[in-house]
Amino acid sequence: MAQVPTRHAARPPLDRMMHIHQALQVNRYPNCLTLARELEVVPRTIKRDVDFMKCRLGLPISYDRRHQGYRYTEPVEHFPNLTMTEGELFALLVAHKAIAQYHGTPFQRMLETAFQKLTGRLDTETRFTLGNLDAAFSFRPFAPEDADLQTFEVLTRAVRERRVVRFQYRNLGTRQIRPRQVRPYHLACIENHWYLFGFDEDRQAMRTFVLARLRAPELTSSRFTLEGEFDLNTYLRGSLAVFRGAADYEVVVDFDAWAGDLIRGRRWHASQDLTELPSGEVRVRLRLDSLEEAERWVLGWGVHATVVRPEGLAARIREIAGVLAQRYARPE
Repeated sequence: MAQVPTRHAARPPLDRMMHIHQALQVNRYPNCLTLARELEVVPRTIKRDVDFMKCRLGLPISYDRRHQGYRYTEPVEHFPNLTMTEGELFALLVAHKAIAQYHGTPFQRMLETAFQKLTGRLDTETRFTLGNLDAAFSFRPFAPEDADLQTFEVLTRAVRERRVVRFQYRNLGTRQIRPRQVRPYHLACIENHWYLFGFDEDRQAMRTFVLARLRAPELTSSRFTLEGEFDLNTYLRGSLAVFRGAADYEVVVDFDAWAGDLIRGRRWHASQDLTELPSGEVRVRLRLDSLEEAERWVLGWGVHATVVRPEGLAARIREIAGVLAQRYARPE
């Protein structure tokens, strides 16, 4: 028996059954061996799919011995509607709500079209349940970013085709715009902001670019190759969000009982370790490679968070607290 390529081992069963359905519709008399070769699975997988289509979906499939293949014994215009479990229905609705996070990007229309195709195959009762649940919950991302569609399309193509891209970029807190030439490795939406991760050819180093401060991207004819795959989780292993440093800090922060209830049950960082303290307080340990994002994180909790270490982070908070105290001091 021929070996099945592992890259096709996870082909969804629905895709296979739709392929079988289309072959039956055009009277190709497919059998398990021919379908297995086309779909790059083993024949027993096809046999299970055909049995499911006959017994569970009620399709009029029969084996024609003269043609040595399957056929429909009566016309079948459409593939049967799909029924879903409550858990599957909930997962589908979560996917629908999550589309809102891709507003203004080329993915929005594709995701909406895919969702419509899926729901179009549901039976009437399931669609009714889905409609009722639609109003039951939602995603409400904080300050979602409006992505420039043209910019996004150019960068998406550059990443996909491994093409060097040129654009104008403004660094955070500055007004000067400078040209950049970058090998784009990855696009990611992190905390409602879109970022491009790539190799800056002029600076000969990896850089992170915020799409909101990137203008006039254009593809070049230059192509590049990656040595291995770029893994964002590995690249940002020491980051609390997107800022990547070169140091190594054990960040320890104590949260009072009020903040402790908000801290528990959330994954703030892959390295986090939570320790319960007396009276409902929580101690959080993180392993980070920079303090910039940790500083903003601690400040965001106000008086409910206390830095235990490192001293460098505590010193930053003290300095900022002093500046704020002067800024908001009441006139004499």
